[in-house]
Amino acid sequence: MAFESLSDKLQNVFKNLRGKGRLTEADVKAALKEVKMALLEADVSFKVVKQFISTVQERAIGQDVLNSLTPGQMVIKIVNEELVSLMGSETTEIALKPSNEISIIMMAGLQGAGKTTTTAKIAGKLKAKGRKPLLVACDVYRPAAIQQLQINGDKQGVPVFSMGDNHKPVNIAKAAVEHAQKNGYNVVILDTAGRLHIDEDMMNELVEIKENVTVDQTILVVDAMTGQDAVNVAGMFNDKIGIDGVILTKLDGDTRGGAALSIRSVTGKPILYIGMGEKLSDLEQFYPDRMASRILGMGDILSLIEKAELEVDEAKAKELSQKIRKAEFDFNDFLDQMRQIKKMGGMAGIMNMMPGMGQIKGGAEIDEGAMDRVEAIILSMTQQERANPAILNPSRKQRIAKGAGVDISEVNRIVKQFDQMKKMMKQLPGMMGGGKKGGLGGMLGKFKLPF
Repeated sequence: MAFESLSDKLQNVFKNLRGKGRLTEADVKAALKEVKMALLEADVSFKVVKQFISTVQERAIGQDVLNSLTPGQMVIKIVNEELVSLMGSETTEIALKPSNEISIIMMAGLQGAGKTTTTAKIAGKLKAKGRKPLLVACDVYRPAAIQQLQINGDKQGVPVFSMGDNHKPVNIAKAAVEHAQKNGYNVVILDTAGRLHIDEDMMNELVEIKENVTVDQTILVVDAMTGQDAVNVAGMFNDKIGIDGVILTKLDGDTRGGAALSIRSVTGKPILYIGMGEKLSDLEQFYPDRMASRILGMGDILSLIEKAELEVDEAKAKELSQKIRKAEFDFNDFLDQMRQIKKMGGMAGIMNMMPGMGQIKGGAEIDEGAMDRVEAIILSMTQQERANPAILNPSRKQRIAKGAGVDISEVNRIVKQFDQMKKMMKQLPGMMGGGKKGGLGGMLGKFKLPF
């Protein structure tokens, strides 16, 4: 996650604060000096950091904090509240007209920020909310940009309007709106051209589109990995064409993430969504309060629940819960559960959202590749072996190891751990709960999984 380094540093600062029974003004100032350095290293704007620390310090050295029974926790509470305020306090949706009217969204951004993919992701989100979106290929310069939009549109089940690369973007936009009116589409999403850097031609093109069609929302896509440059880009686009919101991409990468903490303050515009991966489903609504919780190591249980509700098959979860109660859990069920964990972003992704798990994870990095090896082992078993692991004798295990490309000792380890887990399930049937809470995820804190 983008904020991993910042999160670790802040948690260490607050760990020291919690350890003190009483805090002095000097203690608070020393802690906030470390917070300031951590934020600057995360590429948060200096001006933003200066204002943030000043506000926190003013609140944190008040007598009601220093004289409270838990001053360390009070300071953390203040930092959390100010982080939320910095990022916008409230969650902002893309503002759309009523569904009986056409809303026009113009997507803008520099080349390489993931704009075209994000445009398709947004179309998918709006379609899921009952809208009828139309994607429009206005990037007539970048090779394969139109094809990329068409491929992603097909995957989302959203049509793409294209006139090829021999027409001006403004004319394509106008024709697309006419097409939408005739065919009952109520959201038109314009995928405009990006450039390697901001130039006059690009800005003029965007201005021309806005002068000729009624753009309801101008959304800027910026690459979080460019750090402070992302904030500068957002500021320049806002000054030149006016933007209504920002989508931050690549927040799952090894980035310092300062852009998410600076953009609202610098531009006055909200972050609408954050891109957390390459898949078309990897776009999350931006919740300032949940992001602050993640940064401070408090987890993000609400997002985890929402992910589970989207990705976990409820009928399968209930069926699994029944099997566990009867101790009928087999390798087919185990495989299903692993695949659901993968859909939710893998074990590392899940642990990032669980309170306090960041510190534990840091001590022993999760080997996501081990999940692939376990999957290969199970897939090398016959249906009979998966359903009845008791028949796995040495010759069968040897065949499975060869099929999975692993040593037989790894097969033995997986089978042994699976047996132990089954015994544990049999002894503690109530531990797993029911419904969507059933399954492998419920055992995370109780049993060491083989990956």
